[in-house]
Amino acid sequence: MKKNLTLISIIFMFLACPTLLPAAMDHAEESKSAGAHQHHMADPAKADTGQHEEMEHHGAPHAMEGKEDSQPHVHPVATDQKAEVEEKLGAKIPLDLPFVDEDGRAVTLADLVDRPTIIAPVYYRCPNVCNFLQGGLADVLGKLDLKPDEYRVVSVSFDETETPKDARASEKIYRAAMHGAFPEQGWHFISGGKPEIDRLMDALGYRFFRVGVDFVHPVVVAVVNSDGTITRYLYGTRYLPMDVTLALMEAGEGKVGSTVRRLASLCFSYDPEKKGYVFNILQVSGVAVLLLAGGLFAALAFGGRKKRKH
Repeated sequence: MKKNLTLISIIFMFLACPTLLPAAMDHAEESKSAGAHQHHMADPAKADTGQHEEMEHHGAPHAMEGKEDSQPHVHPVATDQKAEVEEKLGAKIPLDLPFVDEDGRAVTLADLVDRPTIIAPVYYRCPNVCNFLQGGLADVLGKLDLKPDEYRVVSVSFDETETPKDARASEKIYRAAMHGAFPEQGWHFISGGKPEIDRLMDALGYRFFRVGVDFVHPVVVAVVNSDGTITRYLYGTRYLPMDVTLALMEAGEGKVGSTVRRLASLCFSYDPEKKGYVFNILQVSGVAVLLLAGGLFAALAFGGRKKRKH
């Protein structure tokens, strides 16, 4: 009887969280890898913000991993301006803002944000960290536990001097890097005027400033739902499939795999200090113990009745 109950509890753990152990193991391994890839401070004005910049790299975006140079993203600049993120969870981005996509077509954010969407603030002529960020997205999009048509990605340039030509050049790089693993209509590259850019970046709480032809800026993407509500920020340039999947599920408000979402909420929760999702080992263990106790009680109760009948 004890062996059977133990076997039942183990089977429940696998059924309740079908991707639990692989995801947790992948998360631990990739976290170790990410831990060795520390960002370096790019500007003294950022010392108290917790925001970091990637190391500079001049190679191709799909061959960047583990090849950063020793120079920071930008040179230190004496300025009172800060590059940081003021998280505005629950706030809405203005969907009426007009932009231009990579093909030169006029679009509004409402045309693009019609489902859970990853908003990636970048500038397309960036020589280094924006390539890492978009390269990280290109790498993870084909690994999510979601259908490609259930979410979108929008790269938006915060450099008002950039044009659809710059956006199209960036698009070609990351489309090639994905080898067709993500539909073309799933990822848009847009540009726009300064008033529209400033309104969007202010709504996101994204602070940046220009230094010559380059920018000092945070390294982060925002996840919004279909009405433009900001639901999550994901930091850095390397993204775990589990983190992105859970963030998009949250943004989907239960529309994307509601049963899976409930199980995911049970097994994982967002840790604001670690800026990622962590395995709820105590919560899952508690549920398993309760189920095991309930199963034991039921086995004793019903088993006793059967013996009395004989």
